[in-house]
Amino acid sequence: MSGLRMWRLDPGSPHPPFEQIKAQISEGRATGALAAGFRLPPVRRLAEELGLAANTVARAYRELESEGVIETRGRAGSFVTGESVALNTLDTAAALFWAQAQELGFDLSAAGEALRRAGKA
Repeated sequence: MSGLRMWRLDPGSPHPPFEQIKAQISEGRATGALAAGFRLPPVRRLAEELGLAANTVARAYRELESEGVIETRGRAGSFVTGESVALNTLDTAAALFWAQAQELGFDLSAAGEALRRAGKA
């Protein structure tokens, strides 16, 4: 995918524009349509193309960055992250979970069972 035309907003959607942008970028990353390292359009340019306020696009980018889906490299722009960033985030979450489980006195088996239960919820 290239260019700005890859993102479309549905004016009839119950989801606000920033959520639609987030969903489309996240889905593109998950499906591989947006490869790791893909440079996203600058906030102002995408906002202009979609007829939105720059703050709307900036909010989507900020939230995607906090979720590890994209990274911003200052003036170089915003880029889709690779699997390694997502795995690092998952590893960090797992380490925090394991530390909490140990602090509560649980072993690895009990911690694993808690994860399985959470996966079924």
